Amino acid sequence: TNAIESINAQLRKIIKTRGHFPTDEAATKLIWLGLRNITANWGHAAHDWKVAMNQFAILYGDRFTRPSW
Repeated sequence: TNAIESINAQLRKIIKTRGHFPTDEAATKLIWLGLRNITANWGHAAHDWKVAMNQFAILYGDRFTRPSW
């Protein structure tokens, strides 16, 4: 999926800039830190989603149903 491809691309970018690793532990630590930084930004994507939903309801009221959460 797109989410997995995005994670893979970001990890490749992190690994590519580092070059080689002296030990397997160093590689594992870098990947772990990279994943921690990548997942830290996951909650920011829907920052203004409520504003967008309100606009959709105004513009497309007959075709747009609000979720029940």
